[in-house]
Amino acid sequence: MKQRTYLISGASKGIGLALAQRLHDSGHQVVGLARGADAGFPGKLVSVDLGDAAATARVLEQLTAEYRFDGLVNNVGLVRPQLLGAITLDDLDEVMRLNLHAAVQATQALLPQMREQQWGRVVNISSLTILGTPARSAYAAAKSALTSFARTWALELASTGITVNAVAPGPTETELFRANSPIGSDNEARMLAFVPMGRFGQPDEIAAAIAFLLSEDAGYITGQTLHVDGGGSIGKRAA
Repeated sequence: MKQRTYLISGASKGIGLALAQRLHDSGHQVVGLARGADAGFPGKLVSVDLGDAAATARVLEQLTAEYRFDGLVNNVGLVRPQLLGAITLDDLDEVMRLNLHAAVQATQALLPQMREQQWGRVVNISSLTILGTPARSAYAAAKSALTSFARTWALELASTGITVNAVAPGPTETELFRANSPIGSDNEARMLAFVPMGRFGQPDEIAAAIAFLLSEDAGYITGQTLHVDGGGSIGKRAA
């Protein structure tokens, strides 16, 4: 197995951290981007506000000068749960900016290296909410855009040796999920009702799917969205 170098945004918690650990344990080099720092991160973790385009650009320029990246996971996300009547344009803009601008910037920064070596992997982290979830208008719109990015970029890069895919997790027990769905809350019960398997996903289960799409074995898969959701994308749990 060839050692690869991967960049993960939103890497300090949840799915991003689980993926970083899985890749590290498999012998790969991992660089993470996150707002906070973590001394226990399994690789290099760079502190940056990915909602700040100028700061993000500076960090990406430094990292691409220091590392030769083989792949990228656009994982950073922001949720602002709001019903239709309560959506503010400022919140909508902030959700779009963090979810989408950072993905475009990071992919553009790594693209020259991956083109040159004629090998690369890009995985955008989407969400089951793209199929419709109350109070998730902004988040679902942003995640839908990431799946569209994956399809479009896959077509543009199909002859370059670079694959682009998306992974759409269902409800997963991350810090972000629990902040919006505390244990015992009505929202937790509502989210669980949409998972036929009757349980929430674990970060490492999502990480396993992402790691596969980053691997050598996934070289003939591009432009796809893989739902890792306990069956949530195919229907509600049977009564």
